[in-house]
Amino acid sequence: MAERAQERDRERERTLPRIRLDQPRMRRARLLPEYDPEAFGRLSERIARFLGTGRFIVWMTVIIIAWVVWNVSVPDYLRFDQYPFIFLTLMLSLQASYAAPLILLAQNRQDDRDRVNLEQDRKQNERSIADTEYLTREIAALRMGLGEVATRDWMRSELQDLLKELEDRNGERHGERQGERSADRQGDRYGERRDLFP
Repeated sequence: MAERAQERDRERERTLPRIRLDQPRMRRARLLPEYDPEAFGRLSERIARFLGTGRFIVWMTVIIIAWVVWNVSVPDYLRFDQYPFIFLTLMLSLQASYAAPLILLAQNRQDDRDRVNLEQDRKQNERSIADTEYLTREIAALRMGLGEVATRDWMRSELQDLLKELEDRNGERHGERQGERSADRQGDRYGERRDLFP
């Protein structure tokens, strides 16, 4: 009995198509027609944009005036909508019933785009803040490092101080030489002599 069950399983495996994971599944037949939601969304946005223009209002007004004038002024057998203009009311209601969902769809798509833009702006702001903090830390480190580096103004002031000190020492040395000469003249051979750098 176990052998028959195994044989049946093998036979079933041979007859059934093998399911492979590296290939897409066969598409199932659908009862409803398929459509591209992006194309429909773009179409609804174009219609909603047109409904929000002055050109649409002008054309709608011209059509309604022509409709009313035609159905009031032409002979009875040419009129297609008598005085209460029920067919005109039906057409306007039909237009409004399609316009409202199309406008809502366009607004939803715009909200989705705004949400994505806000998310991208938020991420960009976070990156900018992180970059700013990094640059602030780097500038602080450079300032601390520059505190130990000789700047041009500091070098200039140090050189001026050294020059002044050398001039003062030269003046003292010149005065000492004159004093030595006078001491030599007086016969003092062992006069003290100062060096330039003590």
